[in-house]
Amino acid sequence: MMNKLFTIGYSNHSIETFISILKKYGINVIVDVRSTPFSSFKPEFNKDTLNIDLKKGGIKYLFLGNECGARFDEPSCYRNGKADYKLIAQHKKFQNGLKRINDGSENFTIALMCAEKDPINCHRMILICRNLKNFGLPIYHILDLDNIESQKEAESRLLRLFKLNQLDMFESENDQLEKAYNMQGEKIAYKTEDYQTTNEQGNIIDG
Repeated sequence: MMNKLFTIGYSNHSIETFISILKKYGINVIVDVRSTPFSSFKPEFNKDTLNIDLKKGGIKYLFLGNECGARFDEPSCYRNGKADYKLIAQHKKFQNGLKRINDGSENFTIALMCAEKDPINCHRMILICRNLKNFGLPIYHILDLDNIESQKEAESRLLRLFKLNQLDMFESENDQLEKAYNMQGEKIAYKTEDYQTTNEQGNIIDG
């Protein structure tokens, strides 16, 4: 039987609170989807340290930042120095990552972990969960110890963010949702240093 899939951002949690939240929701595997699994701000969430603390709490750790990270390490998935979520979603390596998560959810209760508190500001929802939901996997985003929201509820917030939550006679609700995902993906997608430097110089970029 397929379990629920959770996501969580660690930025507003201590390691003790973080592990308490995981135990509350029965999560026994953390899948780290950071491209770089280190934090100068919260070193307790660095890969090796986190792995040790999770193991003490009976929780497994899996790093999938190469397959599902925001700084996707495939030049073909960038346009003018900016990650293109549509291209990443089609890439075999990303698809393999999704399959591992989906297959793992049959035997474990998984939480995808990144840094951002709000899932709509993070690639874990805008890139990963957008595509994972095609597997029919129930997805829930943990906001804090006592609050979670479903993927559907998070998508409703995303629609409101871009004022796309009103009925449109020319577009279906799904069309509007896809537009909102695309707009937010464009907003938060990783930009290389070359892209940022060029933009700071005021040059026009066709992206």
